[in-house]
Amino acid sequence: MRARARGAIRPATIAVLVIIGALAIASWIFIIKPHEDLMSADQGAHPSTPVSQSQHAPPPVNVDALSLNELQDEARKAMNQQRYIAPAGNNAFEFYLKVLQKQPGNQAAADALRETFPFAASNVEQVINQRDFNEAEREIDLLAKVDPTNYTLTILRSKLDAQRKTLDEEQQKQLDAQRQQDLATQKAAADKAAADKAAADKAAQEQAALAAQQKARQEEQSAKTASSNTAGSNAVAASNNAGAGGGETRDAIPVSSIRVRYPSSALRNNQEGWVDLQYTVNADGSVTNINIVNAEPRHVFDSAAIEAIRHAKFSPALRDGTAIASQQQKRIEFKLSNPQ
Repeated sequence: MRARARGAIRPATIAVLVIIGALAIASWIFIIKPHEDLMSADQGAHPSTPVSQSQHAPPPVNVDALSLNELQDEARKAMNQQRYIAPAGNNAFEFYLKVLQKQPGNQAAADALRETFPFAASNVEQVINQRDFNEAEREIDLLAKVDPTNYTLTILRSKLDAQRKTLDEEQQKQLDAQRQQDLATQKAAADKAAADKAAADKAAQEQAALAAQQKARQEEQSAKTASSNTAGSNAVAASNNAGAGGGETRDAIPVSSIRVRYPSSALRNNQEGWVDLQYTVNADGSVTNINIVNAEPRHVFDSAAIEAIRHAKFSPALRDGTAIASQQQKRIEFKLSNPQ
C-alpha cells in the first residue's frame, strides 16, 4: 500500500512543478522581459545605476508635440541619465505621465512611474536640503500626480515646511543682529556727539570764566588806581578799562528761521524723521564744514537738512565783542504736519 501511495504521489508532484515552471517562463516572457526592455537604457542601465552628474541639464522639450513612441524614447533616455523628475519639462516623470494621458492603459509607463517613485522622492529631498523651495514644490506636485495618497508626500511636505521655517528663523536672526548693530552704531554716534557738545560747552564756559576773571582783575586794579590818584588819573583809568576788551561774549545765533524743503520722495512715502548736524559758523556769519552726526531714517532727509543749514543766516559768536568762528550742533526735524 505504501509503495503504491509513493508511486501515485510522484507523478502529481512532477505535474505541479511543471506547471509552476511554465508559469514562471510565461511571466518572464510576457511581463518581466517587456518591462525590463522599457526600463533599460541603450547600454542596459537601471534607475539605480550611477550616472555622471557633471553633464549640464538639457533644455525643456515640447511634451505635447511628441508622439507616443517619441515620449517613450525620451522617457528611457531621461531614466538613463537619472533625470527622474528634473529638470522641468525634460524628465522621465513628465514623459511617462504624458504617455498615460495619451494611452491610459499603458502598463509599462504606469509600472515605470511606480518603480521610479522612490528615486524621484530622494531627489526631492535633496532639493529641499538645498533650499530650492520652488523647485521642491514643483517636484512634489509632480509626485502627487502619480500617487497622491503616498505617505512619502506627507514626509516631504513636512520637511519642506521645516526647512522654510528654519530659513525664516535664520533670516529673522540676521535682521535682529543687523538691527542691534545699527542701534549700537546710532548710540555710539549719539554718545560721541553728546560728548563733543559737552566738551565744547565746557570749553566755552572756561573761556567765559577766564574772560570774567580778567575783567574783574582789571576793574579791581582800576578801582585801586582811582582811590589813590587824582580825578585826572581816574579818567585815565576809566579810559583804560574801556579799551581793555570787556565786550560781549556769546554763541552764534540765527538771525532768521531755518527753512527746510521736504523731500518729494519722503512726502510720497509719508515718511517723517530728523537729522543731527554739526557745522561751523564763521566770523562773517556764513556756514561751512557741515557734517551729519545722526539721522532717522538714514539717507532720507540728509541732503535737505544740509541745504537748509547752508542757506541759514547767523550772527557769529562773540568773544569780548570780537566776532569769531564757532561750532554748533542742531537737530532739524521733518514733520508731515508742516512740510515746506
